[in-house]
Amino acid sequence: MKLATKKVKSLDSKKPKNAAIKKKKVSEKPKLPKVAKKAVKDEEKRPKKQKAAKKSHKKDLEGLKDIDPEFYDFLKKNDKELLDFNLMDSDDDEEDQNEAEPKDDGAESEEDEEKYHKPSNDLEVASDESDFEGDDDDEDVAAGGVQKITLNLLRQWELQLSKPTVPIETVRQVIQAFNSALASISADNEGEKANTAAYKVVGAAAFNGVIQLCVIHLQPAIINVLGVKPNSSLPLHKHKKWVKVRGCLRYYLSDLIRLVEQISSSNILNVLLKHLHQMAGMVAPFTALGKTILKRLIVLWATGDETVRVLSFLCILKITRKQQATMLNHVLKAMYLAYVRNSKFVSPNTLPGINFMRRSLVEMFALDLNVSYQHAFLYIRQLAIHLRNAVILKKKDSFQAVYNWQYINSLRLWADLLGASTNKPQLQPLVYPLVTITTGVIRLIPTAQYFPLRFHCLQSLISLAKETNTYIPILPLIVEVLRSNTFNRKHTSVSMKPLQFTCILRLNKAQLAENGFRDEVVEQVCGLLLEYLAHESSTLAFSDLVVPVVVALKAYLKECRNANYTRKLKQLLDKIQESSRFIEQQRSKSSVNFDLKNAQAVQAWEQQLRNKRTPLDIYYASWLKTHETKKRRQAAQTDDINADYDIPKLKKPAAKSGVPVRNEQGEVELFPSDSEDEAMDIPKDDDDEEEEEEVPPQPKQPKRKEDKKKRKSEKSQEPAVEEAGDDYDEAATAVDIVKDLDLDDW
Repeated sequence: MKLATKKVKSLDSKKPKNAAIKKKKVSEKPKLPKVAKKAVKDEEKRPKKQKAAKKSHKKDLEGLKDIDPEFYDFLKKNDKELLDFNLMDSDDDEEDQNEAEPKDDGAESEEDEEKYHKPSNDLEVASDESDFEGDDDDEDVAAGGVQKITLNLLRQWELQLSKPTVPIETVRQVIQAFNSALASISADNEGEKANTAAYKVVGAAAFNGVIQLCVIHLQPAIINVLGVKPNSSLPLHKHKKWVKVRGCLRYYLSDLIRLVEQISSSNILNVLLKHLHQMAGMVAPFTALGKTILKRLIVLWATGDETVRVLSFLCILKITRKQQATMLNHVLKAMYLAYVRNSKFVSPNTLPGINFMRRSLVEMFALDLNVSYQHAFLYIRQLAIHLRNAVILKKKDSFQAVYNWQYINSLRLWADLLGASTNKPQLQPLVYPLVTITTGVIRLIPTAQYFPLRFHCLQSLISLAKETNTYIPILPLIVEVLRSNTFNRKHTSVSMKPLQFTCILRLNKAQLAENGFRDEVVEQVCGLLLEYLAHESSTLAFSDLVVPVVVALKAYLKECRNANYTRKLKQLLDKIQESSRFIEQQRSKSSVNFDLKNAQAVQAWEQQLRNKRTPLDIYYASWLKTHETKKRRQAAQTDDINADYDIPKLKKPAAKSGVPVRNEQGEVELFPSDSEDEAMDIPKDDDDEEEEEEVPPQPKQPKRKEDKKKRKSEKSQEPAVEEAGDDYDEAATAVDIVKDLDLDDW
């Protein structure tokens, strides 16, 4: 037994070790945790679940045919692979059979790509670059059966529109394409129009191509369709073929003005307005559409950029001339109201636009003076009513209804219109009421605070007198300024920059105390006197006319102590006297023996003298050149000018009596709260209270040096407090002079 056991052990020892290890590994089963065992069981059940899910999905797709046949047909047309159930089953079987077979990485990637669903190419969203693809297809049809606009189609239309005989069907197709292009960018509330459009415009290239085709080629094509001769004066709507294009042209013009309303870029607006100017002759037959187009153009004329304003006015002028009998009344009213509304704020930036509106509006009123008389009479009467209310009521609101930029710009407009129509008698009866109103505005509050407003009114009167060749007593209103108490006081502060009255109507007390105020006043007085007297220097009565002016200037020169002022006024006085002597010499030489009632003889003598030119006229021409150069230099420095115009602001006082208060000099103060002491919260001294007492009158006592030092110290301690009472916002509190008009709305 011992030998047998030894032999067995020897045989076991001869077996290889690796085999023993393998036998041990096979016999021993690994012990797995419970969580791992559960995961293995789930993995074994997964193929069965996937098969069940695929079978249920197959049944759902089959049931879709009964539930939603339209969607089923859509899938059948565009994605047949999704509905190919046999392939799905075969793929499942192949996957089950080949689960245990090892595969290469490349084979697995290819099988994964085939396994997942791929959408059809027709469902891809096209980008802007897709407009340049597929140009070879002449007729691309969109999903809903609507023809898609391509570049090839646009080229075909362009060639057809350029032919001598343009087919009317091509014109209609292009107009339909334009409507579809607008529908593609329209808002959500116009989505139905996009769905019913004849064409489909996709991408920026197609949209721009349609707009460019219409802007460049449509108007000449319509002219060719109508058969209009080059020098024909017959209106377009009276041609025989007008009926064929009338309907589609109406839709095109409405779409064009809708596009103009939606665009804010000035460059694109310029192109569209030029195109609309070409199409202006085709707007005449459409009265309601013409009103809509003119209404939008008037908004652009009043609020657009410089080029947009000009092009809008040219379109308005051309459209109105084509249908002047029916549209002129509406256009004049709408343009005047737009002018008044947009002239409320005057600054160096807005002044050129206001001047352009005034000149262009004068041209519109000059189209038919009989129609313009009704508007001019109504609006001038409205200005007179506001002035009468201010004179009678003497309240702040009534004063502000007159002393604002809207009122002054209206006076300028009517003065320019009456001056432009001086050779025609229709509007001349309105010269006298306009001069009376302007003079009443100057006399309403004749204080130094409103010297800028006075100068604006005087400039309007001078231009009216020059254009209409009418004598207006302007000289007393100019010379009055030199006798003002405020003007003759010594300045208490020095202004670093010169003060300008171009965009100012009212001055605050801080500006009245500066030396720049006095400099500008003297400059304005010299300029206005020189301009008016240069025009009157060739009249027969010039030497008698200037006598009061010569007396007033000599009296002021005796009292003035400023060398700059005396030099300017002395030079002006010398030129006036020289021209006066020249007129007297001419009257004595020519031996005026005709009757002064003979207007023709007087005009002939004055015209002969005007051709010779008087010394004052020659001096004014040289002064005007230097003055214009100075104005252009100031206009180039817009930023510096903006800093000079201190726009006043209103400090609303407590509600008191509406009667204006008069100061010590007897001048009316429109805003009694605009006192320096009240704005700065400086306590008054006893001496000041005594000075304010009127009864009994007492002589003013000199203020002590201690009080002056105290005032200076108090002011220096409050540098952050602004003089709000000295400023007021004219535009914000001004009464709109248009709101009381009892006219029909646009």
